[in-house]
Amino acid sequence: MSSLLLLATNMNWIPWVSALAGLILALVVLYFVGNKMQKKQAEQQQMMEAHKQSMNMLIIDKKKVRFKDAGFPQSVIDQTPKMARRMKVCAVKVKVGPQLTTLICDEKVFDTIPVKKEVKAVVSGLYILSVKGLHGKTDLPAPKKKGFFKRSVEKLQEKAGAKPLK
Repeated sequence: MSSLLLLATNMNWIPWVSALAGLILALVVLYFVGNKMQKKQAEQQQMMEAHKQSMNMLIIDKKKVRFKDAGFPQSVIDQTPKMARRMKVCAVKVKVGPQLTTLICDEKVFDTIPVKKEVKAVVSGLYILSVKGLHGKTDLPAPKKKGFFKRSVEKLQEKAGAKPLK
């Protein structure tokens, strides 16, 4: 009886060791996959820098939509991976010369693009890298709304006669 109890207590470490081995294996796989994807991204960035060109364009509309609903040609949609077709992208409808085109951009660039204005943009393929205003001042995006806690603190400070925090 005591030998059976001793064997049962000695077997408690097996699930822990197998879980630890699985965790270590997952971390090793993630490390190598991450390195591979980082190299691939560096190559793509280098290629985008090599193929960039600046052009004047009129921004007609901008919105965040799914890739397949953005209005790209069917050949472009067919070339993208299936997971990327379901993702939302920052799509910008522009007029370059006499042609209407839909381009995509990064989230940071998307916030700085003015609507219904003519801009000078650096473009690589269908991707907008940066934007500069061409005529007049570009309007800055509206400031973010303050949260409930921040608003209530400001109200209390105003009632107390103190300066609001910045």
